[in-house]
Amino acid sequence: MMKKFINNPEDLVNDLLHGFALAHADKVRLAGENLVVRATPKSPDKVALVTLGGSGHEPALSGYVGDGLLDISVPGEIFAAPGPPRLLEALRMANRPAGVLLIVLNHAGDIMSANMAMQMAKKEGLKVRQILTSDDVSTGPRDKPEERRGLVGCLAVIKVAGAAAEQGRSLDECWEVAHRLERNMATLAVAVSPATHPCTGDAISEIPEGDMIIGMGQHGESGSGQMKIKTARETAEIMLDALLKDLSIKAGEDVLLMINGVGSTTLMEQYIILNSCKKILDQKKINLARCLAGEFLTVQEMGGFQMFLARLDPELTALWDAPCKCPCLAR
Repeated sequence: MMKKFINNPEDLVNDLLHGFALAHADKVRLAGENLVVRATPKSPDKVALVTLGGSGHEPALSGYVGDGLLDISVPGEIFAAPGPPRLLEALRMANRPAGVLLIVLNHAGDIMSANMAMQMAKKEGLKVRQILTSDDVSTGPRDKPEERRGLVGCLAVIKVAGAAAEQGRSLDECWEVAHRLERNMATLAVAVSPATHPCTGDAISEIPEGDMIIGMGQHGESGSGQMKIKTARETAEIMLDALLKDLSIKAGEDVLLMINGVGSTTLMEQYIILNSCKKILDQKKINLARCLAGEFLTVQEMGGFQMFLARLDPELTALWDAPCKCPCLAR
């Protein structure tokens, strides 16, 4: 059982969000029913970005509320999507002439809440478009995105769409760049130790000592690639080859690579994995145009990481490089 510094488990998310807002009061505030919003609102003539998702994955998703990124995050309970009424509240709050882009990760609870809220928003005449992020290559083929879980790729979609919105692009234009990146990205996760639920301390899944599992889900959902733990280079080769094959990346293309620690894997390990990937890409004559490593979307203290890869074009690269400022990312 994992030990946690919490108070009443029933107050965990409320305590978490108020502490988060205190720590980043210059960038975010709480509004309505614990919605995380920008401290300085965006001009109403620019498209607003809204997302939703369970708590327990900090810094995601509320950590990306800020300039050049999200306008509102709707956090649910631990590992659980918020209900449609709270999402509708956020869509009403964000509604503006320029419109709202709703970014949804492909998980059953998130989709159910989003679809119901979208139906209600349509009845109220709110101007909203929705995009679904489905980047987990372990759960379905590329031609069946509905089978793919949403992982850390949501951050890249938020980044390019948020930059487009800050530039004053239309809702359709923001959706187009988000969709283009979403259709050119892929993620694969590996775990060496399970996460726990912070309210109970109980492990969510089981991973045998000395083994790793490639294809683990964001909440510890089982993957199919169980094997003995490999070296950083060997693990990087297995995962990167799968991503390159999925995206049909060829020599000479530009890519964005992200190593996302999911809870207890150290930065030392993440940097070693990133360096291993660079050497592999160099051998294949693929240009590592942009990269980063760190904890962006976690699942408590799970050991392992998510490897994200995306094909870049000049416009997407410029949007990735555009300035942003939020609690957990600055460029």
